[in-house]
Amino acid sequence: MTDPAQSPLLKARVRAPELRGRGWLNTDGLTLSDLRGKIVLLDFWTFCCINCLHVLDELRPLEERFADVLVTIGVHSPKFEHEKDAAALAAAVERYGVDHPVLDDPEMDMWQQYAAKAWPTLTVIDPEGYVVATMAGEGHAEGLARLVEELVRVHEARGTLRRGDAPHSAPKADDATVLRFPGKALALPDGHFLVADSTHQSLVELDADNETLIRRIGTGQRGRKDGTEPEFSEPGGLCLLPPHVAEVAGYDVVVADTVNHLLRGLKLATGEVTTVAGSGRQWRGSVDFDAHDSLAVDLSSPWDVAWYDDRVVIAMAGIHQLWWFNPVQRTAGVYAGTTVEALRDGPLREVWMAQPSGLSVTADGARLWIADSESSAIRWIEDGRMSTAAGQGLFDFGHVDGPADQALLQHPLGLLALPDGSVLVADTYNGAVRKLADGVVTTVAEGLKEPSDLVLTATGDIVVVESGAHRLVRLAPGTLAAAGVDVAGVRHRTERPSTMLAPGEVELDLIFEPAPGQKLDESFGPSTRLEVSASPPELLLEGAGVTQSLRRRLVLSPDVTEGVLQVVAQAATCDIDAEFPACHLTRQDWGVPVRVAGDGATRLPLVLRGLDQAT
Repeated sequence: MTDPAQSPLLKARVRAPELRGRGWLNTDGLTLSDLRGKIVLLDFWTFCCINCLHVLDELRPLEERFADVLVTIGVHSPKFEHEKDAAALAAAVERYGVDHPVLDDPEMDMWQQYAAKAWPTLTVIDPEGYVVATMAGEGHAEGLARLVEELVRVHEARGTLRRGDAPHSAPKADDATVLRFPGKALALPDGHFLVADSTHQSLVELDADNETLIRRIGTGQRGRKDGTEPEFSEPGGLCLLPPHVAEVAGYDVVVADTVNHLLRGLKLATGEVTTVAGSGRQWRGSVDFDAHDSLAVDLSSPWDVAWYDDRVVIAMAGIHQLWWFNPVQRTAGVYAGTTVEALRDGPLREVWMAQPSGLSVTADGARLWIADSESSAIRWIEDGRMSTAAGQGLFDFGHVDGPADQALLQHPLGLLALPDGSVLVADTYNGAVRKLADGVVTTVAEGLKEPSDLVLTATGDIVVVESGAHRLVRLAPGTLAAAGVDVAGVRHRTERPSTMLAPGEVELDLIFEPAPGQKLDESFGPSTRLEVSASPPELLLEGAGVTQSLRRRLVLSPDVTEGVLQVVAQAATCDIDAEFPACHLTRQDWGVPVRVAGDGATRLPLVLRGLDQAT
């Protein structure tokens, strides 16, 4: 047996900084001395971030498996101004079923002390209080499991491991309301409402008064079972199929079953649910625009759905794209986007999006409106191109009315195209309903709790899904007509620390660390791929584009003082010394805020850690 003292986990260690913040959730408070003897996993997250939500789900089996030795602590380091609100964080912890301790880090002090550079970032602390690993992005569950096993072996042998229950108590959810954090809603032909009751893991049909419960579809248990007693996992968007399509397909409504990475079909007459698209595996592949068998294709957090261009268009929030699904041919594929998380207009195959979360189609079917939440933008598709009506980028947001190209929103999740050509927006983190008409943005209603969708009834009423208040609420008659008072508001920029880089030549050095037991695989061509771009594009004088090498010479403009470098890296690996080696594909995106200054660094190192999922 290897001497534990010789383990690389005990060499070149860094003492973990003490855990401090504004407050704690799911515990009365913890210090590193309280956690001595435990393996600690810090999850730096922010509740707007879809990748962070993916990690919450990835960690659940790990937390259960190692419950007597591992303590997970969520360090909430917020991106948006709304996320700094302690009550909003508490609601998010309930909404997403977070039952481990959460440290509130509103000023990002812990983020900086632990040198986090991306959401999410995972940091592992050993039982003696030393940092032994840090990794960015999602997909690290298997690697973390092996690391925890090794830490258990080493520290049990040294006598420094302490087994037993974690020092925290799980929260008690409040299920007293009919709805709990509803996501999206749909007006049915009979005047009723169908609501995605996301935290209750079910669909709910309400009467025309938008309050009275008619029926609940779903057992309330998280799962993916079909039939008349179905299970869901945080269902989201709802799309009513045209009658002739529904007749052929055999169901009436398409449901975005977000955390299951599935589309489900609902037959309204019987309440029967069928899985119609998605393998249930999360997408981690390469982008193509081909048609695929809808039940064989991998999806990633479908957030909303709408009937457009003679098919169902899917807001694929998890990979910053739009996809399509044909219910008759039972095929699916990519509709728009490259998976780069940023804001760029143009032909559909070349655009960049940032967590699209809401869709609405104009009455004539010509235009598809999109709530692009992470860029706080409102965008549209028409004639094969995407354009931006309002929104300025990943890190610019606020509550400002006026000309659309100057107006600011904050993480909108839903919108509604009205018959007069205007668009209503559920401006979620501003707690407002906004209106875009004739190139001008105005505020229609304020004081709402995280509105996430809007519905137009057959009688012309506007109903808001007020997710944070667990209800559907109608706008008062005359609200739209009275809209138009400008809100001067405030402008915000994300206070995420920027990387200081020097103008001129900068070496981008992307270090790839294969998962244990794997090696780079050239069987199907070059094993690595690196794509670099910038926002604004003028930031990069040289170095943009795609190459196979993971090292790139960049030239930064001295005339652009700040911006974002978008880096997308990919590596193909295979198992070493296996009779039938499995192939693996690791892919990671970074949006690196940079400031250009004479005393900045001339090297930008990033680490891509190999994943264990086979392709």
